[in-house]
Amino acid sequence: MIPFFNKKKKNNKESHIHIESVPKHIAIIMDGNGRWAKQRKMPRIKGHYEGMQTVKTITRHASDIGIKYLTLYAFSTENWSRPKDEVNYLMKLPGDFLTTFLPELIEKNVKVETIGFIDQLPEHTRKAVLEAIEKTKDNTGLTLVFALNYGGRKEIVSAVQLIAKRYKDNELELSEITEDSFAEYLFTKEMPDPELLIRTSGEERLSNFLIWQSSYSEFVFVDTLWPDFGTAELDKCIETYHSRHRRFGGL
Repeated sequence: MIPFFNKKKKNNKESHIHIESVPKHIAIIMDGNGRWAKQRKMPRIKGHYEGMQTVKTITRHASDIGIKYLTLYAFSTENWSRPKDEVNYLMKLPGDFLTTFLPELIEKNVKVETIGFIDQLPEHTRKAVLEAIEKTKDNTGLTLVFALNYGGRKEIVSAVQLIAKRYKDNELELSEITEDSFAEYLFTKEMPDPELLIRTSGEERLSNFLIWQSSYSEFVFVDTLWPDFGTAELDKCIETYHSRHRRFGGL
């Protein structure tokens, strides 16, 4: 049997992953930016800035090793309760990120998508995101999905409301509502469920992220704070996924 991982350089710049063995879809809860900054006696926004640099690093690596979908939990429906200055900075980040990184994403054939209630975002945030989606819509490599103003429960409630309306309007029979048809009303209807879900910072919960889609995902929780999460650590998470036997409720 060919080993899944060979030795890697200590600088994390080289990875020997067999592309045919990587998960098709990885989702990440990028946690720990604030704690990273606090440990260094810096403002929380500095942690978010460094976290954005990690997004660039992990996106490049995911593209290079053949992952098809990378979904990043960037801003939840609950994050609006954070201090106003922090929220304002977080709403600037998509524009800053895409301004500096979009040319490289285009060069690497990366397609940008979003899930969440985008219409509720500030205009400048929404404009930056929609521009990136438009400019990369024909790319065929990695699909980089940002969960912005996203909440799993709200997503499910929204799907139920749409189904109820169609039923009320006699456009849908009860017998037509199945797990497969229900999934067609979710933000993720055009992508596969994540095989691997990673959360950084040592916390071990979903925090309202992809709660329908992650029913059979493999969870990997790591202690590393998101700004310190590197390519070697992503490789280790994939190795953990690769070592598990996925039974999907069977034997």
